[in-house]
Amino acid sequence: MVRYRRNFVPGGTYFFTVTLADRQGSTLVQHISALREAFRTARSERPFTIDAIVILPDHIHTIMTLPAQVSDFSGRWRRIKSLFTRMAVTAGVVAERNRKGEYSLWQRRFWEHTIRDEGDSHGMWTTSISTP
Repeated sequence: MVRYRRNFVPGGTYFFTVTLADRQGSTLVQHISALREAFRTARSERPFTIDAIVILPDHIHTIMTLPAQVSDFSGRWRRIKSLFTRMAVTAGVVAERNRKGEYSLWQRRFWEHTIRDEGDSHGMWTTSISTP
C-alpha cells in the first residue's frame, strides 16, 4: 500500500488538484452552483481563503490558505467533496456506492503541494494549468 506523506503547515498556503473518479465526465461544470454552495458552506464551518481556483469538467485546481494555527486541509476537502456529492446526487447525478456504502463520485485522494513563497506559487500555478 502506498503511504502518503502530507506536509501540514499551520496557516499554510497549498496548491491542490482534486479529481472526480470519472475523468470523462463534466459533473463539476454542469453542477457549478452546487460546487459553489459546497465551498461556501465548508468555508463557513471551517474557514479558509481561496487565493485562486480553476474549475474544469472533471477536476479542480485550487490555491488555498488556512487560518493561522490551523493545518487541517484534509478535513476541509472532505467536507467540500461530501457536500457537493450530496447535492449532485439529489440533482440526479448517478454515483455508484463503494463497498462501504460511500458514493464514489470523487477520487479518494488529492494532490497537494505546500507553497513556500510567492515564486513557488507562481511557478506551480502556471505549470499546472499550461496546455501543450
